Amino acid sequence: MPFSSLKKRIGLKLSLNDPRWGPDKDGNKQAQEGKKPGEGPPDLDQLWRDFNQRLNGLFGNKNRNNGGGGNGGGGGGGELKGAGITVGAVAAIAVLVWLASGAFIVQEGQKGIVTTFGRYSHETPAGFNWRWPYPFQANETVNVSQVRTVEVGYRTNVRNKQAAESLMLTDDENIIDIQFAVQYRLSDPKAWLYNNRDAEDTVRQVAETSIREIVGKSKMDFVLYEGREKVAYETQQLMQQILDRYASGAMVTNVTMQAVQPPEQVQAAFDDAVKAGQDRERQKNEGQAYANDIIPKARGYAFRLLQEAEAYRSMVTENASGNADRFKSVLVEYQKAPGVTRDRMYLDTMQQIFANTSKVMVDSKAGSNLLYLPLDKLIAQVAAAEATRSNTTAPPPAAVLLPPPENTMSTTDPRRARESSRDRESR
Repeated sequence: MPFSSLKKRIGLKLSLNDPRWGPDKDGNKQAQEGKKPGEGPPDLDQLWRDFNQRLNGLFGNKNRNNGGGGNGGGGGGGELKGAGITVGAVAAIAVLVWLASGAFIVQEGQKGIVTTFGRYSHETPAGFNWRWPYPFQANETVNVSQVRTVEVGYRTNVRNKQAAESLMLTDDENIIDIQFAVQYRLSDPKAWLYNNRDAEDTVRQVAETSIREIVGKSKMDFVLYEGREKVAYETQQLMQQILDRYASGAMVTNVTMQAVQPPEQVQAAFDDAVKAGQDRERQKNEGQAYANDIIPKARGYAFRLLQEAEAYRSMVTENASGNADRFKSVLVEYQKAPGVTRDRMYLDTMQQIFANTSKVMVDSKAGSNLLYLPLDKLIAQVAAAEATRSNTTAPPPAAVLLPPPENTMSTTDPRRARESSRDRESR
């Protein structure tokens, strides 16, 4: 019950400075004889008794002292008993509140750590839990499912650089600027809370130490380009080994490279060098592409020439062999019939000659011995024939003069030709 409401019920309106409360300065009691009831201040014992009665009435105590003068022995014993019950009820309520203060709830994905007089006692699972209240035990909740992040070389944004953390020295004595983030979660809450003084700062220092060791064993170009993933993987493995050796209770889940570049002071010169290297690679690739295009063509052309030469050699060889065989067969026939074979050879030769040359047919009986040949037209015809036969080796003769009329084969009777051939054989 609030003191203001209690004050209204009791009707206490006196001031503590009122001289009627106690003795005066000389120690003499004030004379109160002859005063009517209610004129003087109430007695303190009476106020205490009224307070106990009203408090007992609130707790259901029916033994109330309604009379104004509770000065008897029996009345005093009842008042003391009521005061004891009140004190016991208040003490019981205080004990219940004290015991209730030891209850706590652990959310899913978290673990509760209970300490007894500041020393680790046990872990509690998720749900409703209870411990001994203060000052005997205390509890602390740790989130083991949360993925925590530590940033090395920057804070919050890659533009907010931390040069003391990001600048590192490579194996080829070059300086490189690396910014990366480490993601981890807790595997042992007890170790995380009590084995290291500042666990998060420990993880950051372990990450910086690990990547400095890995980068110090690698070349600058390897870290900048093709070796980023390998550097991140090796850093994660080395971090886990160091954290396990420290018994930190943290498990590294991922290492992500945010920015890997040369220092800002030499960025322009490095970009020029990179551009020159790229131009060199481009020219090398273009030269290699040209070589890949021209070399197979040259090899194919050479192979074709070899095949054509081989075919020409085979053709010439086979022709020579065929001619030799044909000559041998003709020789055999010539030995059997020399005249017939000679006439046949002569006719075949003349047929080949007349087939490849321009001819003028002259009637010797109707004409005279003086013949006029159109040499200019024959020369023009020969030039046209040479233009059409560009692959020929021996040009045909410009003009053909026929033999005298008496030797012309076109006007000779076949029987006379046979007789003349026999005459030649006999000669």
